Amino acid sequence: MTLKSFLWDYGEVVPGYDIRVINEREARAAAGILAMLGTIIIFVGIGFNHIMVARIYIGFLWFDFVARVFNPSYSPSLLLGRMFVRNQTPEYVGALQKRFAWTIGWAISFPMVYWFVLQWDITFYKVLICVLCISLMFLESAFSICLGCMIYKAIFKDNPQLCPGGACEIRKKDPIQMFNPLQKGIVALAITGIFVGTYFFLVKTESKTFFGVFLHDTVLTKAQLVKEKEDAFQKAADKEFADDD
Repeated sequence: MTLKSFLWDYGEVVPGYDIRVINEREARAAAGILAMLGTIIIFVGIGFNHIMVARIYIGFLWFDFVARVFNPSYSPSLLLGRMFVRNQTPEYVGALQKRFAWTIGWAISFPMVYWFVLQWDITFYKVLICVLCISLMFLESAFSICLGCMIYKAIFKDNPQLCPGGACEIRKKDPIQMFNPLQKGIVALAITGIFVGTYFFLVKTESKTFFGVFLHDTVLTKAQLVKEKEDAFQKAADKEFADDD
């Protein structure tokens, strides 16, 4: 294999398409599988300190991105995705921008391997790298939003061909994609409800892990933190005096 063929002969040749392509349905299915597993690992592996589970997943993630960057035909997650969507009509997207996006994922996985596989040096900000990776996969799976493809477009100053969902083509939205005032209000209420619900969950729920404690302390003001500590101290003191009686 020459360097030229490695750089440009990437993806599948499909009759009727001028460029090499990737099946977006497989890519989205694979992203969904990895995002689901990653979310489970956050709670089980990191939240409950099951170190080996987290190490196996992150090692697998690194290997999977290696396969995607060099030859996606042998990526375990893409092959699993193919198994689930093999009866669906393929949706072809440009291979080069997908490779660029997966290279970003591969780069993100390197510090994760160092922190969590080669050694177990876990902090809140390092966990955020895992959350970032899962978030990118969730966006691709749920909404067909490929942030790496957008970065590719910004760097190379050219519209990539065959972006997921036709996102690179400038076009007028169809009526079914528009919002009337009532629909806008429903969306605004839903978003507000998600953020308000998350805030009160973090404030009111007793945290069981360092990650939960950090999130809890982050959403509170200094005055609220001081009052919370004073209330906890008072509660402990009242309990101690009650036991003495």
